[in-house]
Amino acid sequence: MIHKQKKNTPNFMFMAFFIMLLGMITGTHNASAFFQDETQQEVEFILYKGEVLDSKTKKPLVFASLAIEESNISTITNAEGEFSIKIPKDASNANVIVSFLGYSTKTISLAQLNKEKNKIMMDISITELPGVDIEVPKNAEALVRDVLKRKGENYFDDPTLMTAFYRETIKKRRKNVSLSEAVVNIYKTPYTSLKKDGVKLYKARKSTDYDKLDTVALKLQGGPFNALFVDIMKYPEYIFSPETMDHYIFKFDHSTRVNDKLIYVVNFEQNSQVLDPLYKGKLYIDAKNKILTSAIYSLNITDKDLAARLFVRRKPRNAQVWPTDVAYRVDYREKNGKWYYSYSNVLLEFKVNWDKRLFNSVYSMTCEMAVTDWKKNLSTEFPKAKDRIKTSIILSDEAIGFADPDFWGQYNIIEPEKSIESAIKKIQRQLRKANSDGGTSIP
Repeated sequence: MIHKQKKNTPNFMFMAFFIMLLGMITGTHNASAFFQDETQQEVEFILYKGEVLDSKTKKPLVFASLAIEESNISTITNAEGEFSIKIPKDASNANVIVSFLGYSTKTISLAQLNKEKNKIMMDISITELPGVDIEVPKNAEALVRDVLKRKGENYFDDPTLMTAFYRETIKKRRKNVSLSEAVVNIYKTPYTSLKKDGVKLYKARKSTDYDKLDTVALKLQGGPFNALFVDIMKYPEYIFSPETMDHYIFKFDHSTRVNDKLIYVVNFEQNSQVLDPLYKGKLYIDAKNKILTSAIYSLNITDKDLAARLFVRRKPRNAQVWPTDVAYRVDYREKNGKWYYSYSNVLLEFKVNWDKRLFNSVYSMTCEMAVTDWKKNLSTEFPKAKDRIKTSIILSDEAIGFADPDFWGQYNIIEPEKSIESAIKKIQRQLRKANSDGGTSIP
């Protein structure tokens, strides 16, 4: 959800949260048509699972990208470096392209992979100096401005229909207390268009363990839009608006490589003379074509009271609530010379101080979304307002339970972390027990 700032104050891209006293919360299922014809028989697929690791340290590579060659099917690894990807059987002879920032891209035939327990080892790429055909920029800010100006020629210029997997989690310290997931359709408008993207909900599911929530129910407002608005090239006004560009200091860092291409790394932070909270982070820019390929940044929240006003919409009177960390990431992918939004995540950590309690509560709320397939929207179809989800959506109120282990069918999802997977199995066991005891089942 986007908070309107006062005049001369920058817009903020942020998540708005409800923190309220625990009550009975019921969910409804709101599913719209998927862009593939649902009357067609589902395509048979093969599921591949595995890990992407550093070849020397054997450490997992988080958010590594896996894409099927000559198709639009893709996924990413989770926070433990694990992946799962579903491939139509008629594409089982294709190659999977594995890439990760700072590592050499690897192309592997699907025929070489097992169904389970694949270990894909990645080698660090040695960064070479630019060749004579690449003009080395001298001004980092000028480079960033040039990148923003070139979005019309470098990013999708046609309406595009995307399938994406979205997940949001709430943790109390390290324990999962709430999990919501969805498959959505994104009606992506051209990057030069001022029209915002539309989103339709296809499937959603949830689980919540309110026993761990300290008698409060936490809800995330905005759902998939929290991740979608991190697309800097589509929505630059939320971070690099014409009014705020001069408020940043841009500097070059050491270059790196991604997909075997030289990448300039630009550090940015707000000028110390600027009082309004802005962002600090890194931009990864394709050296040859001046394209933003990735960005990692965080919001300045040193002003605790202002941060609380930005991110907390409702709270109990006997509690103080404020964020302690707000961080963002966005990745782009290329196809046929054009780039498009591929993945983003948002993290918000915050504290709750209760009156007359000795210890405070520490929570984290995260959301992430990955585009798993897309096609050109040749008919320029765009859903009517009544069929689109609103930016004020609370996904957990639109979702059903985790009763069906095969809920997602053929659709690609981000492999759940072990802690999330355990939470899902726990709720499934509870549902089975309730059903065997004659309780009401969740559809």
